[in-house]
Amino acid sequence: MLGKRWGRSPWTIDFHPTPRPLPERIDFAVVGGGFTGLAAAACLRYVAPGKSVAVFEAESIGAGASGYTGGLALAESSAGDLPGLGDVLGGFHRNLSDLGVDCDLRLPGAWEIGRKGGRQDSPISWSDSGRLRVVNEVEGGTVDPGKLASGLARAADRLGVFIYEHARVDGLSFQDPLRLQLGSKEIHAERILIATNAQSLELSGLDGHAEPKFTLAVAIEPPTPAQLEVLGLASGKPFYTIDFPYLWGRLLPTGGVIFGSGLVGVENWRELQEIDIGAGQAAELIARIERRVRGLDPVLATVGFTHWWGGPILISENWRPVFRRHALSEGVVVLGAYAGQGVALSVYLGQWAAEAMLGLRQLPDWR
Repeated sequence: MLGKRWGRSPWTIDFHPTPRPLPERIDFAVVGGGFTGLAAAACLRYVAPGKSVAVFEAESIGAGASGYTGGLALAESSAGDLPGLGDVLGGFHRNLSDLGVDCDLRLPGAWEIGRKGGRQDSPISWSDSGRLRVVNEVEGGTVDPGKLASGLARAADRLGVFIYEHARVDGLSFQDPLRLQLGSKEIHAERILIATNAQSLELSGLDGHAEPKFTLAVAIEPPTPAQLEVLGLASGKPFYTIDFPYLWGRLLPTGGVIFGSGLVGVENWRELQEIDIGAGQAAELIARIERRVRGLDPVLATVGFTHWWGGPILISENWRPVFRRHALSEGVVVLGAYAGQGVALSVYLGQWAAEAMLGLRQLPDWR
């Protein structure tokens, strides 16, 4: 979208599909060109190469949450482990391998940090509304989100998925066959996956049932190796607090460090597009993050910043991902609301959604 003022993340998405005419009919339509939609579309063609699959993205590939995430890959959902969820990180790694996607996946583990119960041997000891120390180490790591989105799109394209950018789906008709409305164009589909996450909530049926938010992050210039040792980040493990005020972060391949925190609330998902990180509440929160980072440790007192950005997340009523049939049609699956923990989960569940749409697997009951 022209004029979007979400800042500049450290990631680069370098895939754009070859323009082609919109189809009249498709076997599987995927609405949303982020991690979820691209993974599901690629898996549909990988498993069922005889079926036609199209992705319809309202802006450009990764223009929503996928292009503005911090790139932490974690093992569970924001609600923890869920019935039947299985090995998220293992499945994520297998999906990437099957599809030939290289996104700089690193899984050294992740630090859970907090202001109480910290380990005596904690490599992290920061000042942030108390003393922040490592409480626990869990499975996890990082990816380059730009490479992940680009790689999934290339894999889908290579497998024969039709990918359309700037192709906003304005409405659905829940008939047989299903119909997608894109401006004056009507497209028939046998099955549809809605993977628009925090946007187009009327389309997904989540308006009033899940809460869109906007989260923020900054990146600092690379500390020296000695400074990284002092900060406890030399291991390359990402981190996140298990108490409040919330703080998360990770190393960048450049040697810089990302720190993220804060949520901007909106009354309607359309307000996400109007957020300017240089004004209003978002700017205040960015300034607060800068002050927090400089106050964590004396080695950060005069640190310079290289990136400032934010992106949307969607939080369901119970913090569980939404993964179910649309209330108006068994032929439409809705998947999203990862509450900021969707990097690995979105790809993992995207494959599950593809298998469910092909009749090879049941959807979970996570309500």
